[in-house]
Formats: sequence, C-alpha cells, structure tokens
Amino acid sequence: MGLADHHLAEGELRIRTFHPHWKRLVAPFLALVLIILGSSAAIFFMPVFDYDGYARIAVAVIAVGLMTVWSFAPYLRWKNTTYVLTSHRLAISRGVLNKSTEDIPMTKVNTVSADQTLLDRLFGSGTLNVESAGEQGHVTLRDIPNIQDVRADLFRAVDEADDEEPREPRPV
Repeated sequence: MGLADHHLAEGELRIRTFHPHWKRLVAPFLALVLIILGSSAAIFFMPVFDYDGYARIAVAVIAVGLMTVWSFAPYLRWKNTTYVLTSHRLAISRGVLNKSTEDIPMTKVNTVSADQTLLDRLFGSGTLNVESAGEQGHVTLRDIPNIQDVRADLFRAVDEADDEEPREPRPV
C-alpha cells in the first residue's frame, strides 16, 4: 500500500496510489523465460557420464541464482516501490529489506513537469519531475503510469494546498 491509512493526517485524503509502470518488468520476465528454457535444455540434453547428476544439480542451482538476481529481485523492487499522492503530500516509498520513505508536502512543490519518449507515449507512461523547496529540491520519478493523469492530479492537489494555506495577516 505504501502509506497506511492510519499514517494520514486529519483531513488528508488519498488521491492516487501507484507503482512504476509494468514495462519495468518486461526485461526480468524475458530473463526468467530464457533462464528456464536454457537450463531445461541444458539438463535435458546433457550427455550421460559419471557425474551427470551433480552437473544437473549445478545447472539447476545456477539457474535459480540467475532467476533470483535477474527476475525476482527486480520484481520485488518494482512491487515495493510505491507512490502515494494525497491532498497534503506526495509520498515515495522504496525498498525490499530496508524501507525508505520520502514525503514532499504539496505546499512546498514549485514546479511539476513530465517527459515522455515515443515508447513512453505508446505505453502512457513517462518521467515526472517535481521541484520543491525542500532539502532534495528536485525529485525525478521514472516510468510513472498514466503520467498525464498523475500530473493533473498533482497540479490539482498543489492548487488546493495553496488555497488552504493560511495567509499571513497584513499589517494595518
């Protein structure tokens, strides 16, 4: 989920929760298929010799190691990267074993821009750039699905946060 409901401030509404675009999983999926096909062929076509059982086990162990590094780890990183847009902030949560969360308050957002390559436009994804008046100053979020909708929701949230921000009293 990224940001549990009990972590929302009073009056804070969840607008959108999403992960990076699924296209990040294409290469790990292809790697998984190729590793399974390659290791299966190696085990099936392995000639019979004195230690062929150990060789088959070695091929299987290497295949599992490669699947872990090239397929399962990228999937877990994708699954555990969550973006939560609320009425008060944009929360970015990353990490499988170690979790890091970054919050950008809507009142601190200065500029929002989106970049899309031709492939991004075909998939409806893109790169979201958020400039804020915080420590980081600039955050780049790659492979955001439905980038134009996310950008529009972010603009609305920034506008609403600016409207709700208490104004300094004018001197009399």
